[in-house]
Amino acid sequence: MRCPYCRHPDSRVVDSREAEDGKIIRRRRVCQQCEKRFTTVEESILAVVKRSGATEPFSRRKVASGVLKACQGRPVDADDVAKLAQAVEDEIRSKGVAEVPSNEVGLAILGPLRQLDEVAYLRFASVYRSFESLEDFEAAIAQLRAEHAARGTE
Repeated sequence: MRCPYCRHPDSRVVDSREAEDGKIIRRRRVCQQCEKRFTTVEESILAVVKRSGATEPFSRRKVASGVLKACQGRPVDADDVAKLAQAVEDEIRSKGVAEVPSNEVGLAILGPLRQLDEVAYLRFASVYRSFESLEDFEAAIAQLRAEHAARGTE
Protein backbone atom coordinates (compact mmCIF):
# COMPACT_ATOMS: atom_id res chain seq x y z
CA MET A 1 0.00 0.00 0.00
CA ARG A 2 1.51 3.32 -1.08
CA CYS A 3 1.53 6.21 1.36
CA PRO A 4 -0.88 8.92 0.12
CA TYR A 5 1.53 11.61 1.40
CA CYS A 6 4.98 10.56 0.16
CA ARG A 7 4.06 7.62 -2.17
CA HIS A 8 6.47 5.30 -0.33
CA PRO A 9 5.45 1.68 -1.04
CA ASP A 10 5.82 0.38 2.54
CA SER A 11 3.40 0.89 5.40
CA ARG A 12 2.71 -0.94 8.64
CA VAL A 13 -0.76 -1.81 9.96
CA VAL A 14 -1.27 -0.46 13.49
CA ASP A 15 -4.98 -1.24 13.90
CA SER A 16 -7.69 -3.25 12.08
CA ARG A 17 -11.43 -3.09 12.64
CA GLU A 18 -14.34 -4.83 10.98
CA ALA A 19 -17.43 -2.95 9.85
CA GLU A 20 -20.77 -4.00 8.39
CA ASP A 21 -20.63 -7.49 9.91
CA GLY A 22 -17.16 -8.19 8.61
CA LYS A 23 -17.85 -7.20 5.00
CA ILE A 24 -15.51 -4.21 5.34
CA ILE A 25 -12.17 -3.98 7.12
CA ARG A 26 -10.72 -0.61 8.08
CA ARG A 27 -6.98 -0.59 8.62
CA ARG A 28 -5.02 2.22 10.29
CA ARG A 29 -1.53 2.35 8.77
CA VAL A 30 1.69 4.24 9.35
CA CYS A 31 4.13 5.02 6.55
CA GLN A 32 7.59 3.49 7.06
CA GLN A 33 9.27 6.56 5.56
CA CYS A 34 7.40 9.76 6.55
CA GLU A 35 5.63 8.15 9.56
CA LYS A 36 2.28 9.77 8.75
CA ARG A 37 -0.85 7.78 9.47
CA PHE A 38 -3.66 6.98 7.06
CA THR A 39 -6.66 4.67 6.84
CA THR A 40 -7.46 2.10 4.18
CA VAL A 41 -10.77 0.33 3.62
CA GLU A 42 -10.95 -3.20 2.27
CA GLU A 43 -14.19 -4.57 0.91
CA SER A 44 -14.83 -7.92 -0.70
CA ILE A 45 -16.53 -7.61 -4.05
CA LEU A 46 -19.06 -10.19 -5.13
CA ALA A 47 -19.49 -10.43 -8.90
CA VAL A 48 -22.42 -11.91 -10.78
CA VAL A 49 -21.64 -13.75 -14.02
CA LYS A 50 -24.43 -13.13 -16.51
CA ARG A 51 -25.56 -15.68 -19.12
CA SER A 52 -23.60 -13.74 -21.75
CA GLY A 53 -20.40 -14.24 -19.74
CA ALA A 54 -20.19 -10.60 -18.70
CA THR A 55 -19.73 -9.86 -15.00
CA GLU A 56 -21.20 -7.11 -12.87
CA PRO A 57 -21.06 -6.35 -9.15
CA PHE A 58 -23.78 -7.99 -7.04
CA SER A 59 -26.51 -5.49 -6.27
CA ARG A 60 -28.90 -5.97 -3.36
CA ARG A 61 -30.90 -3.09 -4.85
CA LYS A 62 -31.32 -5.02 -8.11
CA VAL A 63 -32.56 -8.09 -6.20
CA ALA A 64 -35.05 -5.92 -4.30
CA SER A 65 -36.21 -4.26 -7.54
CA GLY A 66 -36.94 -7.62 -9.19
CA VAL A 67 -38.78 -8.87 -6.13
CA LEU A 68 -40.80 -5.63 -5.88
CA LYS A 69 -41.93 -6.08 -9.49
CA ALA A 70 -43.13 -9.59 -8.66
CA CYS A 71 -44.88 -8.26 -5.54
CA GLN A 72 -46.68 -5.42 -7.33
CA GLY A 73 -50.26 -5.22 -6.07
CA ARG A 74 -49.60 -7.78 -3.32
CA PRO A 75 -49.77 -7.09 0.43
CA VAL A 76 -45.98 -7.18 0.85
CA ASP A 77 -44.11 -4.65 2.96
CA ALA A 78 -41.03 -2.90 1.51
CA ASP A 79 -39.12 -3.76 4.69
CA ASP A 80 -39.81 -7.46 4.08
CA VAL A 81 -38.42 -7.09 0.54
CA ALA A 82 -35.30 -5.39 1.92
CA LYS A 83 -34.85 -8.23 4.44
CA LEU A 84 -35.28 -10.77 1.64
CA ALA A 85 -32.63 -9.02 -0.47
CA GLN A 86 -30.26 -8.99 2.52
CA ALA A 87 -30.91 -12.70 3.14
CA VAL A 88 -30.17 -13.47 -0.52
CA GLU A 89 -26.88 -11.56 -0.34
CA ASP A 90 -25.93 -13.28 2.92
CA GLU A 91 -26.67 -16.71 1.44
CA ILE A 92 -24.59 -16.02 -1.66
CA ARG A 93 -21.68 -14.54 0.33
CA SER A 94 -21.74 -17.53 2.69
CA LYS A 95 -20.61 -19.72 -0.24
CA GLY A 96 -17.25 -17.96 -0.04
CA VAL A 97 -16.81 -17.39 -3.77
CA ALA A 98 -15.88 -14.17 -5.56
CA GLU A 99 -18.12 -14.84 -8.58
CA VAL A 100 -21.56 -16.41 -8.70
CA PRO A 101 -23.63 -17.29 -11.79
CA SER A 102 -26.79 -15.21 -12.20
CA ASN A 103 -28.96 -18.34 -12.10
CA GLU A 104 -27.74 -19.00 -8.54
CA VAL A 105 -28.92 -15.53 -7.56
CA GLY A 106 -32.34 -16.38 -8.99
CA LEU A 107 -32.44 -19.68 -7.11
CA ALA A 108 -31.47 -17.89 -3.90
CA ILE A 109 -34.43 -15.53 -4.40
CA LEU A 110 -37.06 -18.22 -5.06
CA GLY A 111 -37.03 -19.86 -1.60
CA PRO A 112 -37.45 -16.74 0.53
CA LEU A 113 -39.93 -15.25 -1.96
CA ARG A 114 -42.07 -18.39 -1.75
CA GLN A 115 -42.20 -17.91 2.04
CA LEU A 116 -43.03 -14.21 1.66
CA ASP A 117 -45.81 -14.43 -0.93
CA GLU A 118 -46.73 -17.39 -3.13
CA VAL A 119 -48.37 -15.29 -5.85
CA ALA A 120 -45.24 -13.14 -6.12
CA TYR A 121 -43.21 -16.36 -6.13
CA LEU A 122 -45.19 -17.65 -9.13
CA ARG A 123 -44.76 -14.35 -10.95
CA PHE A 124 -41.00 -14.33 -10.35
CA ALA A 125 -40.64 -18.02 -11.19
CA SER A 126 -42.57 -17.56 -14.42
CA VAL A 127 -39.99 -15.05 -15.63
CA TYR A 128 -36.93 -16.67 -14.05
CA ARG A 129 -37.77 -20.18 -15.27
CA SER A 130 -39.16 -18.91 -18.59
CA PHE A 131 -42.65 -20.37 -18.31
CA GLU A 132 -43.94 -20.77 -21.86
CA SER A 133 -47.37 -22.29 -21.38
CA LEU A 134 -50.31 -22.65 -19.07
CA GLU A 135 -49.01 -26.12 -18.21
CA ASP A 136 -45.86 -24.59 -16.73
CA PHE A 137 -48.00 -22.51 -14.36
CA GLU A 138 -50.21 -25.50 -13.55
CA ALA A 139 -47.16 -27.61 -12.68
CA ALA A 140 -45.80 -24.91 -10.36
CA ILE A 141 -49.20 -24.50 -8.69
CA ALA A 142 -49.56 -28.27 -8.33
CA GLN A 143 -46.17 -28.39 -6.62
CA LEU A 144 -47.24 -25.65 -4.18
CA ARG A 145 -50.49 -27.49 -3.47
CA ALA A 146 -48.64 -30.76 -2.85
CA GLU A 147 -46.34 -29.02 -0.39
CA HIS A 148 -49.34 -27.46 1.39
CA ALA A 149 -51.02 -30.87 1.58
CA ALA A 150 -47.85 -32.46 2.95
CA ARG A 151 -47.75 -29.81 5.69
CA GLY A 152 -51.50 -30.06 6.22
CA THR A 153 -52.10 -26.35 5.50
CA GLU A 154 -54.34 -26.37 2.43
